[in-house]
Amino acid sequence: MIPLRDVNPNERPPTMVITLIALNALAFWWELSFPAARQEAMFLALGLVPARYIDPADPGFSHFPGGYLPFLTSMFLHGGFMHFLGNMWFLWLFGDNVEDRIGHAKFLLFYVLCGLAAGATHLALNPHSAVPTIGASGAIAGVMGAYAITFPRAQVLTLIPLGFFMRTMLLPAWVFLGFWFVIQFFYGALAAAATHGQATGVAFWAHVGGFVAGILLRPLFMRPDPRPREWY
Repeated sequence: MIPLRDVNPNERPPTMVITLIALNALAFWWELSFPAARQEAMFLALGLVPARYIDPADPGFSHFPGGYLPFLTSMFLHGGFMHFLGNMWFLWLFGDNVEDRIGHAKFLLFYVLCGLAAGATHLALNPHSAVPTIGASGAIAGVMGAYAITFPRAQVLTLIPLGFFMRTMLLPAWVFLGFWFVIQFFYGALAAAATHGQATGVAFWAHVGGFVAGILLRPLFMRPDPRPREWY
């Protein structure tokens, strides 16, 4: 399922969402300025490698420059155009309303904390993986978790593939985001059983951890909504 737009107007422009998209775009443009071989080295240095913090046999275990900085830098790197575009689209679609309710500066803190929680979850459940993990999806999953709880009845116009046919449907946010979360959890569990703690191509547990973190952190950041309940 592909979300096309949500029916949930916001009161103020999403300044921080736009800023984050711009920062990710700049980082992606910077990545593209390197040849493929140097990109791999950059991902290894700035991506999140669980074994680096768990496995003493890992080359970077005790002397990796920057220490825990990759928990942050990995949030701004992407493995390709579709990876970048998909993440930014979800951030744009669900981030504006969450920022509207949290506030600009607090939204940035919320986003980063969700990303850190996603990285910690990925590390805990893939402890011996030497594969660098990159992408903003863990932090964005936190935004999606907050959106699901705050605006459960907001309508999401969704493109649904049905074999060779496509149709659009308005789904409540809790249905779309709940389905997305279940898929991440299912594939995360399947991958964990199949790989025994080695990361796969998609960091499903980072998505799960970010989503749950967004729900848990939401009460600390979200201010009361002055609009009447019928507005939703």
